[in-house]
Amino acid sequence: MAANAIDQTRRMLSLVTYLRERPGAHVADVARAFGITEDELISDLDVLPMCGTSFRGGDLLDIDTDGERIWWRNPDASGESTAEPLRLAADEATALLVAARAVATLPGLREGDRDALLRATAKLEAAAGEAAGASSRLSVTFESEGGVFADVDRAIAERRRLWLRYYSPARDELTERKVDPIRLFAVGHTYMEGWCHLSEARRTFRLDRVAEIRLLDERAEPPAIEPRDLSEGLVQPAAEDPEVVVEVGPGGRWVAEYYPHDSAEELEGGGLRITLRSPDPASLRRLALRLGREGRIVAPAELADSARSAAREALAGYGEQV
Repeated sequence: MAANAIDQTRRMLSLVTYLRERPGAHVADVARAFGITEDELISDLDVLPMCGTSFRGGDLLDIDTDGERIWWRNPDASGESTAEPLRLAADEATALLVAARAVATLPGLREGDRDALLRATAKLEAAAGEAAGASSRLSVTFESEGGVFADVDRAIAERRRLWLRYYSPARDELTERKVDPIRLFAVGHTYMEGWCHLSEARRTFRLDRVAEIRLLDERAEPPAIEPRDLSEGLVQPAAEDPEVVVEVGPGGRWVAEYYPHDSAEELEGGGLRITLRSPDPASLRRLALRLGREGRIVAPAELADSARSAAREALAGYGEQV
């Protein structure tokens, strides 16, 4: 089962100590020691060079790999000989304390993690002095997504099935389903990947679209599935998917930033002619309605006609004509 976000953080912290003691370690050996695939290990190694005692180049971890062995060029970057004591300004200490107290109240947080967080918070309060008093007068309330995240994270850790009421924008309806969660990940928004018993297939759920969630006593047993490669984004159209052409005005240029596309040609007046692919072209009708006067579907012709019909129906209640 793929690691969840908290387990991945723990693993990466352990990797620092492990690699420091094993210069030139073999990728296969390290992956086997941590119980992950070599691809997952390489993904971790891509993140570690962005970590260090500061954002100055020499303080960041200089770790790289040739695919077979792992090399740490500046192991002293994390050592006591060069690392300066962490000093927090009053506003930084206040922000950290407020965030720590808020996270500690999340429902579904594992008790071991909550206890560790509270101990760390107490130490920080003692070191922060007057800033700790100021932070106690502030509070943060998480939106519902925070609680959903905690429940999903707990379900993954305890291998428990979830019951969801989930909003599907494509069908504009709420559905009830049981899901065996596989992993949490973030690509712009936070998502859960899991095995959906309603669809009998792997599905991805955006956490802010979960209307209600419950942990069940049933054991989660998702089938062995190779994790999706998300390096190119959440939506990855295939070459054989139907081609759709959309023309947008200046106010619709954001479409080229949010939708993977084959080409984006400049138009007079600051617009774009965007060619993209979609396994379900009909789902782009909603995009056309959202764009309004700032965009239109050009091809295929049947989809363009369908989008115009949908727009006429939407405007009929207002007595307008397309």
